[in-house]
Amino acid sequence: MGEEIKIRPIHINDARDIHEMHRQDSIIQQTMALSSGRLKNIEDYIEGLTHQDHVFVAEWNGHVMGIASLEERSGKLRYSGNVSISINEEVQGKGIGKTLLERIVKLADEELGLIRLELDVCADNIRAIALYELFHFRQEGYLHKAHFSQGEFKDVIIMGRIKENLKIETIEC
Repeated sequence: MGEEIKIRPIHINDARDIHEMHRQDSIIQQTMALSSGRLKNIEDYIEGLTHQDHVFVAEWNGHVMGIASLEERSGKLRYSGNVSISINEEVQGKGIGKTLLERIVKLADEELGLIRLELDVCADNIRAIALYELFHFRQEGYLHKAHFSQGEFKDVIIMGRIKENLKIETIEC
């Protein structure tokens, strides 16, 4: 790819690149993005992030080419998080998704102490499923006709990852 990929936290100035990426056909087909999405929606999303939202972008050649998020759950689900990733169609298959997912998993495992990560993926997104399996995500469920895209309903796979080698210490009272 030439220039080095830089993984960093999201910034409001990334909104335009993310907006353009979310208007690409492959992103619209495989995610919740809509062709009618507005730049203001992306800006509001970035500005509305909380301490439980961890969002990284992959910057390459001065532009955001991918985004990955980890949303920490709360309450009784506080040891889990929901993951999502989108990669600019110009660089799909070039390792940006792998690099972003690696960063998200490291954050979950080493900084946040999460033991469970979850995500959903369109059943026909074979490359994404292979990537998630590389990071030990496993299929946990199947939602029939749950995603509407290109005029038809598509199936969605629910995947989960349980942190391996989990050590739970108990303290006796």
